[in-house]
Amino acid sequence: MHYDPVDFVRSSIRSIPDWPKPGVMFRDITPVLQDPRCFRALIDIFVYRYMRTRLDLVAGVDARGFILGSVIAYELNLGFVPIRKKGKLPYQTVGEDYDLEYGQASVEIHTDAVKPGQRVLLVDDLIATGGTLLAASRLLHRLGANVVEATAIIDLPELGGSKLVRDSGLPVFSLFEF
Repeated sequence: MHYDPVDFVRSSIRSIPDWPKPGVMFRDITPVLQDPRCFRALIDIFVYRYMRTRLDLVAGVDARGFILGSVIAYELNLGFVPIRKKGKLPYQTVGEDYDLEYGQASVEIHTDAVKPGQRVLLVDDLIATGGTLLAASRLLHRLGANVVEATAIIDLPELGGSKLVRDSGLPVFSLFEF
């Protein structure tokens, strides 16, 4: 029997209809994280993709981007930078607002999180409207970083986020489209 790690991971993503509201099909990655073989397969897919890419840091977006990004950073022997929701970081920060379906939100990063010229991989679990990734990318650019690619487990292309991120000039990689 042929083992395909991508198929293995995909088959572990749980679909939950009508959550968080009617008409939404939620893609739940927690079963992927709970199974040690599946979690390792997921991380290995990303590590193999980036192991020959010149990177200095991995930045993960609050909150599930922390799970994925920190492990990828560890496996690639890189530092990890959290990009958090507003008001969660203790040191001096810069922030970036972005639009939500109903209102606005903001993400922040420490002012000393990256040095000018550093090459950064930006990680989140899912790309929906792209607002969070675009705001995170703008923050990194404001600090002088070169964001090499935005990556996620899941892309929901019908919501247009990955196209918006690509249109901003940032390459995008996702394992799955739903």
